[in-house]
Parts: sequence; C-alpha cells; structure tokens
Amino acid sequence: MEYSHLSNLIQERANTFGDQEALRLKDKQSDEWQSVSWEDFSKKIMAVARSMCHVGVEPQSNVGVYSQNMVECLYIDFGAFANRAVVVPMYATASVPQISYIINEAEIHLLFVGEQMQYDNAWQVFNSHTFLKQIVILDKNVVRAPEDKTSMYFDFFSSPKNRTSQDIITVEKRIKAAQGEDIAHIIYTSGTTGEPKGVILTHDNYLEVFRIHDIRLNYLPQRFLSISFLPMAHIFEKAWSLYCLHRGCTIAINLDPREIQAFVKEVKPEAMCSVPRFWEKVYAAVQEKIEDSNFILRHLFLNAISTGEKYCIDYINKGRKPSFFLRWRFNWYEKLVYSKLKKTIGIENGLIFPCAGAMLSEEIIRFLRSVNIPLAYGYGLTETAATVACFPETGYELSTVGKIMPSIEVRIGEDNEIQVKGKTITSGYYKKPDATAAAFTNDGWFRTGDAGSLTENEGIVLTERIKDLYKTSNGKYIAPQQLETRLINDKFIEGAFVIGDQRKYVSALIVPDYNELNKYAEGQGISVENEEDLCNNLQIIKLYESRITNMQNEFANYEQIKRFTLLPHAFAINSGELTNTLKMKRAYILEKYQEVIDKMYYE
Repeated sequence: MEYSHLSNLIQERANTFGDQEALRLKDKQSDEWQSVSWEDFSKKIMAVARSMCHVGVEPQSNVGVYSQNMVECLYIDFGAFANRAVVVPMYATASVPQISYIINEAEIHLLFVGEQMQYDNAWQVFNSHTFLKQIVILDKNVVRAPEDKTSMYFDFFSSPKNRTSQDIITVEKRIKAAQGEDIAHIIYTSGTTGEPKGVILTHDNYLEVFRIHDIRLNYLPQRFLSISFLPMAHIFEKAWSLYCLHRGCTIAINLDPREIQAFVKEVKPEAMCSVPRFWEKVYAAVQEKIEDSNFILRHLFLNAISTGEKYCIDYINKGRKPSFFLRWRFNWYEKLVYSKLKKTIGIENGLIFPCAGAMLSEEIIRFLRSVNIPLAYGYGLTETAATVACFPETGYELSTVGKIMPSIEVRIGEDNEIQVKGKTITSGYYKKPDATAAAFTNDGWFRTGDAGSLTENEGIVLTERIKDLYKTSNGKYIAPQQLETRLINDKFIEGAFVIGDQRKYVSALIVPDYNELNKYAEGQGISVENEEDLCNNLQIIKLYESRITNMQNEFANYEQIKRFTLLPHAFAINSGELTNTLKMKRAYILEKYQEVIDKMYYE
C-alpha cells in the first residue's frame, strides 16, 4: 500500500488517475450531472484542509459533520485527515438533543451542516452551547437566521479568502507528521438502549479494512462505479466509500434516499451497499409480479428461478461444472428473464452488492443469487469497522452471514456470543472507559452482543442479539428478530415488532404495507375512511391472520405469534420508534404501546 495514512490517499490516486472521474453528483437545481476528477478532488481537499487550519482546527481535535450525503462530506473528511483532525459524523435525521449530546461530549468547535433542517437544529445548539463556535453551511440555498452573524457558507469557507500562506505550510507539516494510530473518526452508535457511544476508529483500522477486502474481493476489477446510498454517518457506507476510493472507483453520490430507485436506474451502478429492506422490497415486487401473471408466464418465471438456483448455487457456488444443457438453459434465462429483471431495477451492470445492517432471510438471498444478482451478504458492527464476515465470490453458505474475513479471528463465547479479534477492531469508546472495559473480555476479545455459531467453512450463523432474546413466562427463549425477518417478507407487511418477554405467549405489532393493503381493499370492495378503520376491519384482520399463520410453519409452537395488532402508521425516526440506522428502539416501543400490548394478553 503506497500510503500509511488516509491524508495521502486521494493525492496518491490523483497522481495515478489524474483527470479521470472520481465523483459523480447531480445538481438539484439544474438536474444536471456533474463530474469531479481525481485532480480536482485532491485540490478541493487541500483547499478545505487549509481553511480548517485557518479557523483553528488542530491535530486530533474533533470536527463535526451533520448532513445527508453530499460531495462536500468527502472533502471535509480528507481535509480533516490532512490536519490529523478527527471527523465526527452525525445523521442528517438526528434531533437537537442528539446532536447537542455529541457536540458536548466530543467538544466540537467546528460543525458542517447540510440543508435547512440541519442548519436550524445546529443554530439552536449554537445559541445554548459553550463548545460550538463555528457553523459552516454546505447548501448555499439555506436561509440563515436573521441574528446569525457568524455562520458561513462552504463556498466562502473553502475559498482562498479564508486561508493564508502559513496555513499551506502548516498543513504540509501535519500531513508529513501523520501516523496510522491517529484517530480518523468517532462514529456514534444509534443508542437503542441508553446514551450513544462514540466508537473510535483509527487510520490503521481503515488501512486493515482495505487490505483484507482486497484479499476477499480480488475477483473485482480495480475500478468500478459505486453508488453512495446509505448515510455516510453509518459505518457500512463510510467504510465502503473509503474502500472504493482506495480502489480508485468512481462514486455517484445520492443526495436523497427517497429517490434511490430512480437514481439507481439512471446511474446503473456496478456496486452499491444497502440494508436488507432494499432487497426485501425487490423480492416482494417480483413475487407480486409472479402471482399476478397468467399460468404460462408464472411457469416461465418459476422455472427460470429454479434453473438459476441449480446453476448458480448448486453448481458454480460449489465449484462444480454444470452440464452443457444446464449452462444453455441458464444463459437463455439470463437473456430472457434475469437481465430484464435487473434492468428494471437498474442493476444490469452489477458486479457486487454488499448488504448488511440487519437480518435478511435465506429465502430472499437464495432468490437473488438464483436470478444472478451478485449479492454479497455480510456482518459487522461499527466497533469492527464494518465487515467481520461476508460472502466470497463462490463457496458461500446461504444459512450464514458470510465467511470470516482474512486475518479476523472469531470465537463463540459464553451464551453463544460471537467474539472478535483483529486489527480492524476499535480501541474503545470515546470518554467511556467503563463501557470500553465492558465491551472486551479479559483476554482482549470484543463482545459483539450477537449470538451465533460457526460452520466448518468459517461461516458465521447469526441467531439473535443476546440482550434482545425474550424468555416467556413458560421459560422458553424466543428470538424476536427471526420472526420479524420472516414476517416482513410478506408483501402486506411493512414492519413487525414481536413481543414475548415474561409473557405467556408471543404477540406482535404489525405495520401493514398500505400501498398493497389499499389495493387489496379496493379489489375486495372494502370501503373505509382511513388506515385506522382499515386496521379494525374484520376481513382485513382475517387476511393477516391467515398470512401470519402460514408464515410460521417453520417455528415451534411456543415461538409462534398467537395475537397481533395492526398499527395505522409506520414506525419512524421522528416519532422515536427507530434509531437513525432504522433499528427498532425496543424499550421505547414497549413503553409507548404498552396499553395496546396489554390488551393482547387480556383473557
């Protein structure tokens, strides 16, 4: 590796790739595509680095970024690295109390904000905070508060007016003094329980990420086109984006996650990391298409999936040579079915689609691989700098969350806990020595908090979050996420929350997919005024009873849902049920819906 610190990464790539495309973005005003070359990328980073130096950023001081994905986020990351400073990313959806907590603990003096909502929230914090001294606004369309005389726009911040010749000299000295053990990021966990914790990740952590991924993903070309879709405040997107830059890839930056489907079709990426929900929706749409097809088309689709499963999973994945006839049938279906499906999504050029962040059912993984979509399912945490395990090109096991990455050690500890050791693992939590001590075993293994097992082929089988396991009043243990993952495969179910701890049986809160449910209600002649009436309709309740019963055949009787309640609205970040990474806040949901839940246990 030609660099030992991320401050040199982009400069090295600029030396190699020059005027070739590094970044691609769409101007939201003109709706036109813009391209940033490696040379321009490097120049913009140095401009930001010198301006940071000018406003007082010091080595290992903390710089905050509170924004949705924008190209400037990358300029800020590498500009801070050039100063040996630390970047603290915050989710664009974070509330005032959330960012206030982080700014206070990390003692952030300089904060970059994205759009109007982030600026408005940051301005509230600015007026009541002792640490925050300077806000820099990325979106030039943001309207500042009338009394705001200190905030500046990014264009001015990074202009020559905001630096001196001494800043240039100072930054060069800092780059030369940079070391691998310097902290690169403090990434705050979502805080499903208790207050959030800042995970410390060093440049050495990321360099090891690059090294082991180069080994695992050696079948990929050096350069490819990837979409940045998940929030850059999330370790999955952060680590993947940095890895793509390490490879010299082009990154297309998606500003608005709500427009991802159109964005994918327009960009036609070769790679994109995503959470399972993206693929669950793809699977549900295909299943609906199959169900609505006539007999001939349905038979064609099912045969194509069956052929793809045999070819991709039973033969190629296992290193077996398919027969001429099987290979011919697969290629025929590739042209007739698989390619059209992929083109509909916008992934016809796909080389790899990493997926992690939650459980994805084996049924969906099997389907995606069968239709020749190169899904690379994986597992990791913020504390492990993302990937602990992921699917190799071949030899993957569908029942696992992937094969352990090179040089990563994994063992199964007490309570079947997955424990990890390696050079990608965090040194601990920022300013939280007690939490750091609790996160590691006495002999230095990181406690993931996840229960699982290992296969003979170094695959990790993930079963459940240990602290989320329920124990019914009958003494039976329930893994709620396994049930929830099964339920949301159904096209009529958008979300599910399973209840059972210290209860005599299992119940669930179900969030219907109202697009599908409204279509069904209209087809059945069910007339209601709103979603609440729909949830209370007996015919609708019977529909869900039938579908939930059919989906639970694989579970033991004591694990099966006996009662459920349909909710007239989805779980959301703004209403407090979800974290910024879309994980359910179980304690909060149990408290908020206590009355609704208790009714399901009345005799």
